Amino acid sequence: MTPRYGNRESRPQGAGQLISASIGRTAVAARRFARQHTVAAVAGVVVAFMVFMAVAAPLLAPQDPLFAVFTKISAGPDGANLLGTDQIGRDLLSRNIYGARISLFVALVAVTLGTGVGFSWGISSGFIGGKFDLVSQRLVEIILSLPGLILAMALAIALGASVWTVIFAIAVTISAPAARVIRSVVLSVREMPYVEAARAIGAGHIRIMLLHIAPQTIAVYLVMFTASLGGAILTEAALSFIGVGIPPPTASWGNMLGEASARYPPHWWYVIIPGVLITVTVLAFNLFGDGLRDVMDPRLRGTRSVE
Repeated sequence: MTPRYGNRESRPQGAGQLISASIGRTAVAARRFARQHTVAAVAGVVVAFMVFMAVAAPLLAPQDPLFAVFTKISAGPDGANLLGTDQIGRDLLSRNIYGARISLFVALVAVTLGTGVGFSWGISSGFIGGKFDLVSQRLVEIILSLPGLILAMALAIALGASVWTVIFAIAVTISAPAARVIRSVVLSVREMPYVEAARAIGAGHIRIMLLHIAPQTIAVYLVMFTASLGGAILTEAALSFIGVGIPPPTASWGNMLGEASARYPPHWWYVIIPGVLITVTVLAFNLFGDGLRDVMDPRLRGTRSVE
């Protein structure tokens, strides 16, 4: 017999209905986030725009960022070059747009790698404990005792300037703080009754870490991920500015500022645009991370409604 359903809610949903329902719930959550955390929502829009600019750089850039017009060296803004040209006649608007691609790519990959290593490191250290935790935390303290920029600069100089060297150097500076934060969460989670129950029924260490402890650290991980992106962009810009980061002629916001500093006083169109882009992007990631923390941290959830 063909089953009959008395109302629409009891009928099985198709894939299209499930997708529509998921989109609807996402839209409701986005509107609620925008109402309760307006500044963070605006920062999220800025982040989305920067990501779009980076992805669509070939479509948005009016010229090839490496094409030089030697008759327009250090020319000011005009109709053909809206932000002027650099010291060898390359269009600065195009180079700033392509610079977003390099800066965001380096930051995203470095933070993904660094927080991923720190995530695994922190869970292992906090759950296993004992001598492993003792040794690993001493290593974390050694890394944290060194200023992040100095450590990244030393690694970049030792390994040679390249995109992947910068990514590795930034990832190393991020992994230790990430491991310390995740470990602190694991130390409280591992004493929960459901973890003890998993041990009692014979679950192994790997199973407990993957299925029972790691999911409880996801919220902290996501907040840490977004909050680390701004610092990674700033570190990449600093390394490129002093000449040990992204090597020329590849355009990044940091090495554009470094090229501008070779002339004193620098032309304003050399300095203002990449400086503003770095500042706005870092601020947007930090504000968005703060808003995400307020939403995902149970201790802070609902504080605005109380006010």
